[in-house]
Amino acid sequence: MTDFVLVPGAWLGAWAWDEVTPLLREAGHGVHPLTLSGLAEKADRKGAPAPGQETHVRDVVDEIERLDLREVALVGHSYAGIPVCQAAQRLGGRLAHVVLVDANVPADGEPFLSALRPEGRAELEAALAAHGGDWPPPAAAALAGQDLTDEQLTLFTARATPHPGASLTEPAALARPLASLPATYVQCLRDHPELRADVAPLVADGHWRLTRLDTGHWPMLSRPRELAGVLLDAVR
Repeated sequence: MTDFVLVPGAWLGAWAWDEVTPLLREAGHGVHPLTLSGLAEKADRKGAPAPGQETHVRDVVDEIERLDLREVALVGHSYAGIPVCQAAQRLGGRLAHVVLVDANVPADGEPFLSALRPEGRAELEAALAAHGGDWPPPAAAALAGQDLTDEQLTLFTARATPHPGASLTEPAALARPLASLPATYVQCLRDHPELRADVAPLVADGHWRLTRLDTGHWPMLSRPRELAGVLLDAVR
């Protein structure tokens, strides 16, 4: 049995995996959706500073150690690929596989912001400045073309919460090259028709496996059954 730890990306909480979780459990695996600090049901900071990226790394590691999980398939979606890859390097023999779902990946000493094009970085910095240091969720119109039904769009916009900006500006810290991770990368073609430049060499050199899904950036919402199949294939 594999223990899947499912970490959603920006603006989302554990709820984003609600359609995927039962499919993995029906296949006989343990499933542990995780909400990162400062998001969803953990959005109320009670006056505490905004959580940074290291806090999100610790969220993942601490949960796995608290539950004493073994044979862990660590799944990171979108932004969560950055803390997930760092957490994976700290798990030692607990880690079985990493699955990165249309995810960002960390570069040692660099923040999430550094991977954006200049215009995207300027736009995000302006959004953080205008919203007290948080990254506001996108409006429904910005999600067009992502293979989401009206019902799924309504769910997203109703439940998404602002993402703590400190996690986007704090640099990553890698102990080893990403090539050392046993990983599968899931490319969502309607969002990124071309493989990310920082991921392509890892796939081309045979370090990481590549799977493609013909859907948008949030396959846990748009194609939960297909995504569950990909996750199960990754650990077979």
